[in-house]
Amino acid sequence: MNILTADRAALEALHRDLTARYDACKAKGLKLDMSRGKPSKAQLDLCEPMLSVLTKSEELTDGKTDVRNYGVLEGIASCRALFAEILEVPADNVIAGGSSSLNMMYDTMMRLWVFGAPGCTPWSKLDKVKWLCPAPGYDRHFAICQQLGMEMITVPMLDDGPDMDMVEKLAAEDPAVKGIWCVTKYSNPEGKTYSDEVVRRFAAMKTAAPDFRIFWDNAYIVHHLTDDHEELLNIFDEAKKCGTEDRVLEFCSTSKISFAGAGVAAMAASDSNIAWTKKIMTVQTISADKINQLRHVRFFKDRAGIEEHMKKHAALLKPKFDMVLSMLEKNLGGTGAGSWHTPKGGYFISFDAMPGCAKRINQLCKEAGVVMTGAGATFPYGNDPQDSNLRIAPSLPPVSELEQAAEVFCVCALLAAVEKRLSQLN
Repeated sequence: MNILTADRAALEALHRDLTARYDACKAKGLKLDMSRGKPSKAQLDLCEPMLSVLTKSEELTDGKTDVRNYGVLEGIASCRALFAEILEVPADNVIAGGSSSLNMMYDTMMRLWVFGAPGCTPWSKLDKVKWLCPAPGYDRHFAICQQLGMEMITVPMLDDGPDMDMVEKLAAEDPAVKGIWCVTKYSNPEGKTYSDEVVRRFAAMKTAAPDFRIFWDNAYIVHHLTDDHEELLNIFDEAKKCGTEDRVLEFCSTSKISFAGAGVAAMAASDSNIAWTKKIMTVQTISADKINQLRHVRFFKDRAGIEEHMKKHAALLKPKFDMVLSMLEKNLGGTGAGSWHTPKGGYFISFDAMPGCAKRINQLCKEAGVVMTGAGATFPYGNDPQDSNLRIAPSLPPVSELEQAAEVFCVCALLAAVEKRLSQLN
C-alpha cells in the first residue's frame, strides 16, 4: 500500500495491524544495536595472527630504527610507505600516527586553532570561524566544530558529492569560512563517492581565506562491498595542477581494517603542511606506537595484501547489507514510508524517512529494544531540517540478530509514516 495515496479507512486499518505487530516486537524483549559502525567479532578475528608476527628482538627493527625506543616522530619508514601506496602520494608526504584518524583530525584542527596556518592568524583569535559541513555526514566531525564554537553551515549532499555551487560561493565570498569536512569515498552515511568533477572543483575553487583547509577524510578508501569498486580521483594530483596543495589534509586509518581500537592512522599533506605539523608535534609527543606500526607492515606487507584482506571483510559484511536492503525493499518498497541508497562500500545504509518521522522511528525502535544512531546526528547541531535521515549500521550484530532488528525497524518506519499521514488528514 502506498501510504501517501491511501484513504483514511485503509490507513486506519493498516495502523491497527502495525500497532499489533509493533506490540509483538516489544514483547520479545530484544536488546539489539545498530547504532555505530563497529566491526563484528568475526571481522576482528581476521587480524588475530597479527598479534604474533613479532616474536623476537631482532624482528623489532625497521631499517636502522629500533621500534622499541624513542624517536621517529613522523612514523617508521615502512609504515609511511604502506600508507603512501594506499593514498597514492610520496612517502615523504605521510605522517603515520596512533590508532585513530579522528584523533589526527582533531589535533590538526587544534593546531590551526591555537597556532594558525603558516603566516596566518590562529583561528582562536578571530571574531568568527565558519565551517562547511556536507550533510548527511559524520557526527563526530560536527562535534569537533561545535566544541570549538565554530559556526557550522550545512551543505547538501548530492549524488556526486557536496553541492559544489554552494561550496564555491561560500568559500569565495567569506574569509571567515575556513574549511570543509569531506568523507570522500563511500561516504558516511550515504555510501557515495565524490565524482571526478567534484574533486577537480575542490582543487581549483577560489577561497577568500588564504588558510582555507579541506579535511579529506578517506576513511573507507579500501572498504568495498562488491567487486564493482568505485574510484576516487587523487585530490593531490589535481591540487598540484592548480597550486593549491596546501589546502588539502587527507586522513585514513586501519581502524576498520585491522583492530578498531588498535590500528594505525595516517595523514597525507603537502611539504609545507608536513613541516608545519612536525614542528608543532615535537613538543606534543616523542612518537606514536612504532611496534604497532611495524606489526601492521609485517602482517599486510603492501597495498595488495590489504586489498586481499578486505575481501575477507566484504565476505562477512555483504550478506548483512544484502539482508537489510532486502528487508527494506520487501517491507517498505512502494509504500512511501522512506527511501534508501544501496552502497557499494563503506559501513552504513542511509535511510530517508517520510519527512517529520525520523525522531518518531528512533523512539519506537528504542522502546522495542533496537538502538539506532540518534535522529539528527548526521546533521550539524543534530538538526535535520526535514527530520528524515537515519543511519543504519549493519556490521556489528550477527545476521540472526540483524534480521530481527531490521524487521523492527521496518515496522517502526511504517508505523511512524502512517501516524504522520493520519495526522495530516485530520
